[in-house]
Amino acid sequence: MWRSNFKKAARDLQPGDTWNLEFDSSINPSCPEPGWKEYITRTSARFQCCLCERKWFSDRVMVVFHMRLEGSKGTVKVRRLHQSCKKCSNAPMEDPTVEKENLCNLMESLVMKIRMNCYNEKTQKGGEYVQKKPDNNRPHEPAHCEGCKLGICTKE
Repeated sequence: MWRSNFKKAARDLQPGDTWNLEFDSSINPSCPEPGWKEYITRTSARFQCCLCERKWFSDRVMVVFHMRLEGSKGTVKVRRLHQSCKKCSNAPMEDPTVEKENLCNLMESLVMKIRMNCYNEKTQKGGEYVQKKPDNNRPHEPAHCEGCKLGICTKE
């Protein structure tokens, strides 16, 4: 779903250029490789523990993108940061499931950042993904958040 949403959002970039999105869990946040640009943002997502099957929702799911355009070939690497279950001891970090609406908004924001960082376009929008305000007041669990452990989780 991530790739297809990205393809739709990126289709209006420079004619003749091709862009691909790939998942890369080895991306080092705040330290892109030479020639790569970075975009770190957050979104909302759902998680499910593989041990106890507990489900939870988080409004602070960090996503790291590294992007590069070489000639007419563009690549975006994405790392979705994980969370672990607060009820299970030694629970593994789980992958986030981002709902379609949030994913579409996230991809539009990413394409805006590509325009700014790879094509040096001036945009009217700042390219920042603005999610809907959460409908809940659940506390964030820093001990179970990979973004917090890496020091990049937003504390808004």
